[in-house]
Amino acid sequence: MKAFTYERATTPAGAAAAALQPGAKFIAGGTNLLDLMKLQVEAPTHLVDINRLGLDRIEPTADGGLRIGTLVRNADLAGDPRVRRDYAVLSRALLAGASGQLRNKATTGGNLLQRTRCYYFYDTSKPCNKREPGAGCAAMQGFNRMHAVLGASAQCIAVHPSDMAVAMRVLDAKVETVSPGGAKRVIPIADFHRLPGNTPQVETALGPGEMITAVTLPPPVGGRHVYRKVRDRASYAFALVSVAAIVDVQDGRVRSARMAFGGLAHKPWRVEAAEAALAGASVDPAAWSRAADTVLAGARGYGSNDFKIPLLRRTLQAAAAEAVA
Repeated sequence: MKAFTYERATTPAGAAAAALQPGAKFIAGGTNLLDLMKLQVEAPTHLVDINRLGLDRIEPTADGGLRIGTLVRNADLAGDPRVRRDYAVLSRALLAGASGQLRNKATTGGNLLQRTRCYYFYDTSKPCNKREPGAGCAAMQGFNRMHAVLGASAQCIAVHPSDMAVAMRVLDAKVETVSPGGAKRVIPIADFHRLPGNTPQVETALGPGEMITAVTLPPPVGGRHVYRKVRDRASYAFALVSVAAIVDVQDGRVRSARMAFGGLAHKPWRVEAAEAALAGASVDPAAWSRAADTVLAGARGYGSNDFKIPLLRRTLQAAAAEAVA
């Protein structure tokens, strides 16, 4: 590990200002950053510790939603009675991720910002445009079983690893931030993560030094909440395909449906047209098959990950069956 300096931030704006200096990184739980530092994928010269900023509360909002501080630990968020009751898809997604020990340390903001688990991104002996722009993408012609089938580019086919972010996407969460000058803004979760395009190293809509302070959830959405994750083993594994769904059914027909997907793209994937087509449809496999067609429009495998396309279809059918049972 390379040498670095360290400071404890005392205010959110102060933390953002400190992170402006070249080579600076925020650190909270450190569950992703420290791994990357050990491998020298990340080599920050200055760490800004934000753990003492008091951003660790879950509070009701005036409109009936929830405001989740950026430092709320994943275990606390998953176990909160209000989340379990009103946002069950979020609780289930969190419990599907990592191990109990990691959930005790990992934070809400850090979970949204975790970096891809692409093998070639982690291996500094291999070319990676995300790690070193212009180097090339070894995954294109390499072992790409975990990689994207949607939203990829010629520069990068990595996927976003977060389970929590998929649930946040189906819930239409919003990300609150503070800039080094103290200005605040709110970013819809749909716009927070970026597709790779020609700049795969730019992963979010955050500006230099900008720090997440909270995530807000709108008032609860009615219906059955389901999170279904397909992975190589039962624990501590990232999704091959995951589905977060909220489905409201009455008299054998879908009143409303929301669906977001993980393991498919560089960001949580949601296609509102597929949801709209389900409204009023009978709860039969054909309707969900048509929805899968819409979600997968333009999907492309890269060899080792071709199986993800039929796997998504089966996973969506299974999630739908669970939701309408």
